[in-house]
Amino acid sequence: MSLNIIFAGTPDFAAVHLQTLLDSEHNVIAVYSQPDRPAGRGKKLLASPVKQLAREHNIPVYQPLTLRNEEAQQELAALNADVMVVVAYGLILPQVALDTPRLGCVNVHASLLPRWRGAAPIQRAVEAGDAESGVAIMQMEAGLDTGPVLVEVRTPISPRETGGSLHDKLAGLGGPALLTALAQLEQGTAQPQVQDDQLANYAGKITKEEARIDWTRPASELARLIRAFNPFPVCWTEFTDAKGESQRLRIYSAHLEQGCHNDLPGTILSADDEGVLVACGREALRLTQLQLPGKKTLPVAEILKGYRELFAKGTTLGTGHE
Repeated sequence: MSLNIIFAGTPDFAAVHLQTLLDSEHNVIAVYSQPDRPAGRGKKLLASPVKQLAREHNIPVYQPLTLRNEEAQQELAALNADVMVVVAYGLILPQVALDTPRLGCVNVHASLLPRWRGAAPIQRAVEAGDAESGVAIMQMEAGLDTGPVLVEVRTPISPRETGGSLHDKLAGLGGPALLTALAQLEQGTAQPQVQDDQLANYAGKITKEEARIDWTRPASELARLIRAFNPFPVCWTEFTDAKGESQRLRIYSAHLEQGCHNDLPGTILSADDEGVLVACGREALRLTQLQLPGKKTLPVAEILKGYRELFAKGTTLGTGHE
């Protein structure tokens, strides 16, 4: 039997799950998504990936600024849905909204709850060096990602995993898990597992300043940070250009280089086709894929063909000023 579903979501991760529902036996009767945002150099309003997909399938789209006012709540209730599926929506649902659908609201969360609750569970798992991640399908309640878990799927985090690659992996796992959870709710066979709050960590929203490399940190930590923040917001450091001006160097990939050194953190130890080796607070980091201002992202071997002087041995990174 098919369910009448309201889908609430905004980014690409959510759109993957909306497509899963569209391909299923269920009936998506409405979509909620964040209001259109200015994007690009022209700052034109851009519809979210979820809104774009809903329009392609002629599904009504609602974009309230909040669900806390009575008008928005009445609009939601009038849809008379069986269940609401929420995936990276970006708005808080008050209790009255959570109670509106017949079977309540379920959330697809990109973490093994309660390991990472909050806005950036994918990046935080990579940054922390977790051995595994996964997707939790959760019955929503008023707390932040605190509801009981209906279905959970797990996947290892590989040594070279990036925030982007883990995002794609989890997006692929979430759809089938969501359909399993919906079937359990429909059939009355769900066995929600209460989370242990003592095991919870907060995956706070990522700021661009967090992506600034602090070379006094151990190289192992920085290697994880660079992987976690690829492709967004991308780690960076300062360097001095040929005119003596401070510029930003974006770092897309790097790996730990074990061994001792006596150089100050941020000092370039060597630069060759294998990468730029930089001293850290402990051990060193070999930078392998970089982006100079206004240039394409390239392997270090390509960058050194035209800009080798920027990466001379003894040069210090991270000493410029914004």
